[in-house]
Amino acid sequence: MTLADRHLDSLLRQIATRNAIELIHPFAEWQTFGALAYVAECYGFRYESVRLVGKQRLVHVQLVRDAAPWARQRAAASTAAFPDTGPGRPVPGMRPGSLTPLPEAQADVDLLTALIRYEALEAAANRAQLLTVAWGSAALFLLLAVLTGKYAVLLPLAVLTPLGMLGALRLNASRRAELARRLTAAGCAPVRDETGRERYVRPVPYGV
Repeated sequence: MTLADRHLDSLLRQIATRNAIELIHPFAEWQTFGALAYVAECYGFRYESVRLVGKQRLVHVQLVRDAAPWARQRAAASTAAFPDTGPGRPVPGMRPGSLTPLPEAQADVDLLTALIRYEALEAAANRAQLLTVAWGSAALFLLLAVLTGKYAVLLPLAVLTPLGMLGALRLNASRRAELARRLTAAGCAPVRDETGRERYVRPVPYGV
């Protein structure tokens, strides 16, 4: 069984038994998450959100079953068109045995991928927390330098640590800005959730 088959098998088992599913693949590429989310939406689910979990900040992509009539119709059509799912068998929008989108699905997969990436970067961009860690680390290295006298080692760390974190924040902001432009061009609208995080909402109905 290929890696794509394993991803799809896990997804299809969740689709068959749950109303809320979660994609957790530690080393998966963004496009893999986008392709899996697309397949789930073909079976009546709707992309919900991204969480970053644990010290490693693993990406968890969450989807929920969509009660909208058009989503139920799409799920019924997908089930009728692809009744025999399994390793190497075709699924909606993908080349058989792979997570490579067919031409007609590519735009939707790209949009889902951009949404997932944007929200993952937004979740990672906790500016207040990162700045606290950056300046706290700088202060700690300075204190250690005074206490130990190892200025040659600790003073560069006191400078480079906050600079590295500030650089990461800038890179994150630049990537989010580029993704935001792509999402806006695709017709998505920016909104603020209950925590104040910016998200993008696709036109409804989407993915039809």
